[in-house]
Amino acid sequence: MDEFINKLIKLTIVIQQIPAPTCAENQRGLFVRELFVNEGLADISADLLGNIFGRFPGDGNGKPLIICAHLDTVFPADTNLRITRGPKRLAGPGIGDNSLGVAGMIALIWLLREKNLRLPGDIWFVATVGEEGLGDLRGMRAVVDRFESTPIAYLALEGMALGHIYHRALGVRRFRVSALTEGGHSWGHYGRPSAVHELARLVDQLTALDLPEKPRTTMNVGVFSGGTSINTIAAEASFELDLRSEDDDALTELVQDAQSLISAANKQGVKVVSEQIGNRPSGGIPASHPLVKLAEQAIIQQGLEASLITGSTDANIPLSRGYPAICLGITTGEGAHTTGEFIHTQFIKQGMAQLLYFVENLWGY
Repeated sequence: MDEFINKLIKLTIVIQQIPAPTCAENQRGLFVRELFVNEGLADISADLLGNIFGRFPGDGNGKPLIICAHLDTVFPADTNLRITRGPKRLAGPGIGDNSLGVAGMIALIWLLREKNLRLPGDIWFVATVGEEGLGDLRGMRAVVDRFESTPIAYLALEGMALGHIYHRALGVRRFRVSALTEGGHSWGHYGRPSAVHELARLVDQLTALDLPEKPRTTMNVGVFSGGTSINTIAAEASFELDLRSEDDDALTELVQDAQSLISAANKQGVKVVSEQIGNRPSGGIPASHPLVKLAEQAIIQQGLEASLITGSTDANIPLSRGYPAICLGITTGEGAHTTGEFIHTQFIKQGMAQLLYFVENLWGY
């Protein structure tokens, strides 16, 4: 097994070294397609978005299983992807989110072949695009459009979520808020409204909204841009607003409150508009669902504690359409979405054994 884990870690690093910003995953996708070819998968293809598909044949007596892992990372193409290794950890941007998830799909094929398993249904392995940021789960939308209710289940893989079972999809709404003013010279036209100043005041008002702790509801302004120079009254500016909640009603109320403040920011000489740039739908299956129970058993079999989680993953799309879906992890780690991201390598063996148990027992559960 040590040789297997070392091989998986090496593949994870190779994948991590291929830049894959959201909407620019092509190079990594081509590499995964070659991996699918080398593993002898059937019906290998890429769709127009860049999702990569490959089929591991079953005996045809059961529904197919869809196993997916997203190709993209949050990091720009010019990010330094340097890897650092310790006795029990591996660090580097995107190493866990989601290089290990993608490599884990390939490693699962190795395990299935090693056990010479002939499963009742096909497994479709899919490397998806557009999971992160403004990708808005576009890759997974296309996957679910293709397979719809046919699969026995959808299983999304993440590198850093071992022990968690994501069975509830977190609703997310995203907006780009822009301000336009006349602008001018910071001295000669002092007193004219500045797009930057107006939006700064609006952000202050938005962050003063009272958000409920239960259901957990959050707000974040992650990007703020605009202006021309330090001595220019900004004629334009914008920010990107991320709103989330575990509850649809709470999210709807937050969106309405935010839109009211945005509308109120319009005044003479200042035009403020918002554009929706993301809509990650909510949904879920109950804790009592057989898929959740099987995932719990798979985790417990490895001597780990299972936690039921709400989150935003590729599983959002099938869950929002009423199809059985969960997201599972391969190991633990910290620092996701930062250049200090790292994974614990000592738990990968348990994470892969968990996935194998889940797949082996799915059709009979």
